[in-house]
Amino acid sequence: MPQRLLTLTFAALLSSAALLPPALAQGRAAQPRSVSARGSLDAEEQNNIGVFKRVSPSVVHITTLAVQRDFFSLRTSEQPSGTGTGFVWDEAGHIVTNFHVIQGGDRATVTLNDQSSYPAKLVGAYPDRDLAVLRIEAPRDKLPAIAVGTSRELQVGQKVYAIGNPFGLDQTLTTGIVSALNREIESVTRRTIKGAIQTDAAINPGNSGGPLLDSAGRLIGVNTAIYSPSGASAGIGFAIPVDEVNRIVPRLIRDGRFIRPALGVTSGPENIAKALGAPKGVLLVNVADGSPAAAAGLKPYGRDRNGRIVQGDVITAVDGQAVADLDDMLSILELRQVGEKVTLTVWRAGQTRKVVATLGSSD
Repeated sequence: MPQRLLTLTFAALLSSAALLPPALAQGRAAQPRSVSARGSLDAEEQNNIGVFKRVSPSVVHITTLAVQRDFFSLRTSEQPSGTGTGFVWDEAGHIVTNFHVIQGGDRATVTLNDQSSYPAKLVGAYPDRDLAVLRIEAPRDKLPAIAVGTSRELQVGQKVYAIGNPFGLDQTLTTGIVSALNREIESVTRRTIKGAIQTDAAINPGNSGGPLLDSAGRLIGVNTAIYSPSGASAGIGFAIPVDEVNRIVPRLIRDGRFIRPALGVTSGPENIAKALGAPKGVLLVNVADGSPAAAAGLKPYGRDRNGRIVQGDVITAVDGQAVADLDDMLSILELRQVGEKVTLTVWRAGQTRKVVATLGSSD
């Protein structure tokens, strides 16, 4: 090798070595940095951790399966149709979730906090309020019931927590505040769910049916919907208030369905009421024979032999609470029991009167 080339090669090697980190250049192993000590977690962090540790064992992952049949072979198979969240209601194995989580599924599986899974049976559902109750056969020590709070005393600005399974990622905690109260959202049956809690705690697909908690770790709502064009969290989520849940769930467990007290009437659409010059309320176009409304003397609108309109009744209030339409009246009646008496304010042909009716069953 020519002398000049050898000199250049040796110089290049020396230059490369100079660019190496000192520890490598000297053949010594790099050492990790020493860990800096930190102080205690602040009170908010400690509460976040405490709430998650206490409540997460009560939160479950729900997977629904649908039976599908192959067009050519006619063989049937089960395919996952959706996932969601639920929570343990009691040690008997009752699990509360949203109705839309299990809607359309033929079978459901509940996975507990310890990753054990159990087949679930449907106990009852009330689609008008997007609630359903499942039941699993699991050891009682695996079924810690969630602590139940109240939604009646909530205030805008309170700290809230949501635990769920967004996008199938189980046991996820998000935090936020109560952004607003008394919102109205639409159920799967297009009935209005009133009194909904609005929160900015991140709620995504998969969180549905999971608990919304206060800072004490008590259930204050069931996460049910997000408001977002993309379908992902945009800082606006809604939950069914726990006072509503605590009223409906025991009746689903007891009866297997929610039996709504009823008057036995059919109402006309709002445009007909306006055309007839009737006030806001429930304009009756039919009163069932033998119904509570019939027993109370209520009459529907109709026509005489000459086709002229015969004035009927419009229910404008129930127990002194004004009703603007049928949905308003149904919401009030749901708070009552079959057999209870209610006082109806009734308008007919410009005259207002009050009548007492004994509520019957909607079935």
